[in-house]
Amino acid sequence: MSLNADSNNRPDYELLLQEIADYVLGYGVDSAEALVTARYCLMDTLGCGLLALRFPECTKHLGPLVEGTVVPNGARVPGTAWRLDPVKAAWDIGCIVRWLDYNDTWLAAEWGHPSDNLGAILAVADHLSQRRVADGEPPLPMRRVLEAMIMAHEIQGVLALENAFNRVGLDHVLLVKVASTAVSAWLMGASRDQLLSALSHAFVDGQALRTYRHAPNAGSRKSWAAGDASSRGVRLADIALRGEMGIPGVLGAPQWGFNDVLFSHTNKDLALKPEADRHLRLARPLGSYVMENVLFKISFPAEFHAQTACEAAVTLHPQVRGRLSEIDRIVITTHESAIRIISKVGPLANAADRDHCLQYMVAVPLAFGTLVAEHYEDAFHAAHPIIDQLRDKMQIVENPVYSREYLEPDKRSIANAVQVFYRDGSSTEQVEVHFPIGHRRRRGEGMPLLLDKFRTHLATRFVGQRCLKILEACRDQDKLEEMAVQRFVDLFVP
Repeated sequence: MSLNADSNNRPDYELLLQEIADYVLGYGVDSAEALVTARYCLMDTLGCGLLALRFPECTKHLGPLVEGTVVPNGARVPGTAWRLDPVKAAWDIGCIVRWLDYNDTWLAAEWGHPSDNLGAILAVADHLSQRRVADGEPPLPMRRVLEAMIMAHEIQGVLALENAFNRVGLDHVLLVKVASTAVSAWLMGASRDQLLSALSHAFVDGQALRTYRHAPNAGSRKSWAAGDASSRGVRLADIALRGEMGIPGVLGAPQWGFNDVLFSHTNKDLALKPEADRHLRLARPLGSYVMENVLFKISFPAEFHAQTACEAAVTLHPQVRGRLSEIDRIVITTHESAIRIISKVGPLANAADRDHCLQYMVAVPLAFGTLVAEHYEDAFHAAHPIIDQLRDKMQIVENPVYSREYLEPDKRSIANAVQVFYRDGSSTEQVEVHFPIGHRRRRGEGMPLLLDKFRTHLATRFVGQRCLKILEACRDQDKLEEMAVQRFVDLFVP
């Protein structure tokens, strides 16, 4: 063989792609806990999207790319009158779901929000179900949507367990694109070869940088990036189903593959490990683990690493509200990921900047006893200089135990502690919270509150009778699973 020529023996699809494809095509969801949690996740995710429709900065992005476009059997965007092609509908649904940083979360070596995939899932399922009925075929049942949610959660979450894309500057929406591609292709009826092709294109695609999530460049792109990724997943699935060839060696191809170009040689932490450990891998077999253990944001529309800090601040509020001017310092004890992602000082330029600032998210509930989406807006911030005054008095300290238990599979804690010290030498107790109310360990306490959150969000968009119909449809597991997808979505159309 010539030393100046590449071998052109086309490889088989890489094992990781085959594992994902075989999981999607062959897995039978048999976990009652996962299905019930998926139902709660569906309600919560749609509720977050409805609440976001109150914000013009979000709604300006919605609707067809070409005004007046008519799409037969078009997918609907809940809470709006839009009927769009599935690719743009996935973008819009994903945008409203993520806008307020209030939907579910998964934390590991990588972070993310698995319910971001609902943009692709609901758009594709609504369109397909309508088209099936128009062709005289049975509609898709909502069971299919719940199954797709469980699988999308699993793909995104298991890939996140040990693969730290953030360490090489890539944004976690990469995983939304991969998971949305897989389940969209499955919903569309892809063969194994078509699904493998779609997945390979999801990895070879351009991947978003994390620049827009971090100081000093944090901005509103982080609120629509997941919608963009889920929409791209639908598009790539469609391309594959049209017969587009795949790229079998997309991950491991020397010099040109994902591992070499984007994941390993620039990763300082991984560079010291054996070569095999510098490649993407699945940390555990794919099943329903992620949906069963997913974290819900119940109390606060805030980046999840700050949830327990906000809870501690609310607890301290009655003790400090009358003594804010006497505070000498505020010590926030936290974990490494929170420090790396959301600890920042200096001016905060916009709402997206504030909801990713640990100090801001603690200052507001300390002073006001709660934290809601409106508290991130420019007008609120400008009207309350006490927030920045409190931020200036904050000290951030890492607790190595918090950092270790954050990654331990049997704990997955997201611990924070807050203590306030006054100029006279006195102090509050240190309020420590290891697990947020949306954690699996607090499901019994959290689910009634999650339903209250859903009711509240429904009421921001619909009249009482419609809210009752939606709640009735969502309360019964068996009836929801049997309900036709397009009939379910009908309930969310004004």
